[in-house]
Amino acid sequence: MTIQQVLLLLLLWMLLPHPCHTEMLFRRTPDLRPKSFGGRASGNDGKAIHRQKRGWMWNQFFLLEEYTGSDYQYVGKLHSDQDKGDGSLKYILSGDGAGTLFIIDEKTGDIHATRRIDREEKAFYTLRAQAINRRTLRPVEPESEFVIKIHDINDNEPTFPEEIYTASVPEMSVVGTSVVQVTATDADDPSYGNSARIIYSILQGQPYFSVEPETGIIRTALPNMNRENREQYQVVIQAKDMGGQMGGLSGTTTVNITLTDVNDNPPRFPQSTVHLRVPESSPVGTAIGSVKATDADTGKNAEVEYRIIDGDGTDMFDIVTQKDTQEGIIIVRKPLDYETRRLYTLKVEAENTHVDPRFYYLGPFKDTTIVKISVEDVDEPPIFSRSSYLFEVHEDIELGTIIGTVMARDPDSASSPIRFSLDRHTDLDRIFNIHSGNGSIYTSKPLDREISQWHNLSVIASEINNPKDTTRVPVYVRILDVNDNAPQFAVFYDTFVCENARAGQV
Repeated sequence: MTIQQVLLLLLLWMLLPHPCHTEMLFRRTPDLRPKSFGGRASGNDGKAIHRQKRGWMWNQFFLLEEYTGSDYQYVGKLHSDQDKGDGSLKYILSGDGAGTLFIIDEKTGDIHATRRIDREEKAFYTLRAQAINRRTLRPVEPESEFVIKIHDINDNEPTFPEEIYTASVPEMSVVGTSVVQVTATDADDPSYGNSARIIYSILQGQPYFSVEPETGIIRTALPNMNRENREQYQVVIQAKDMGGQMGGLSGTTTVNITLTDVNDNPPRFPQSTVHLRVPESSPVGTAIGSVKATDADTGKNAEVEYRIIDGDGTDMFDIVTQKDTQEGIIIVRKPLDYETRRLYTLKVEAENTHVDPRFYYLGPFKDTTIVKISVEDVDEPPIFSRSSYLFEVHEDIELGTIIGTVMARDPDSASSPIRFSLDRHTDLDRIFNIHSGNGSIYTSKPLDREISQWHNLSVIASEINNPKDTTRVPVYVRILDVNDNAPQFAVFYDTFVCENARAGQV
């Protein structure tokens, strides 16, 4: 027979249940007291105290759990040294499970277990034994206590407290980085054999992860694991008792591992040049477009800050970082004029705000793009040469006299002729008129300073090609006085004088 066959038979024999045949003897304990003690001792009250000899000597009973035989399982035998074998003694059992789980043959002292016992429910039972004279019913030995200890067998597989674990580890972690520890428990007796000695192994998840056999700590097993390539992993861990040997029981659990993001990707503009258009009439603060640099990272690792670092439009435009969309919004900083300048060029930079020094070797965590902004022409309304006009005229001028001229021009490159008109709501009496072609204002009715010293007019300039495009300007006309009124008495005087009044009398 080979050594391997011998070892296999030995292993099978160890796994088979073996009833424990133990005999407990009630024996007289020899008197080991020094002779100087004598047989008596005196108490505090002077009375003699008789030392009673110990009548029992015990060892533990051992019983194998999960017995599957058809007969009652034999536990052991109680025996007193007072038993002469003539049937005069009677053995009595009391305590945990006495009479139900454990029964005793009152004549022979043999103890049997009536049913299968599970050590995981109760590991030991404490009972008391008594031997009495069957005829007198008086004890022949003092009652003594003993223990039936249940021997463990490997009948419980390791179990994990959770069927599914969730864990995470930063991407690009070095090999051996701890991810999570899983721990299984085994209800078998850890102090007896290897029934509760657990060894961990990985069934699924290699070559990315490994597990420490003794501790259940899961660690990374590959370098440079990139979240952008794969984010989720499912690892199956097995816990096996009997030290992982053949024949051991096992349990498994699943660990879902997520690679968390680190800033290992710089922002990148998808285009080297971006073209935008803006109408020249756009007010200051108008958003004219956006640029966006893409970043494969997530969260704060993908946050970027945009800035204009060069170009001929740095004073005309600004850029604002939109936090929720991670875009750079370009806005108008100063008024635009198509006729003055039609194209601007900006150099825009996007840079990560949270940089990880470990990945500096991957290059600068920023990128640039060129933004070309074309200013589009807008049909602008006419522009007057002044913001307001003031004309002064004497009240005695002839009808049709020109009192002043307003001037306006079309600011567009394709200049359009201008037509002028008076807003009649500001000249209800139609005292004035205007030449539509040249903007000359003249009188159409006599002026009278004593009736109205000021006339506030509104002149409208509109493009002939686009009459809806109009501009207004206020025109103030001041009437100057001339001596065109004779003196008048304020009241009618009526008085009386006596007929005999003297010369010179008031």
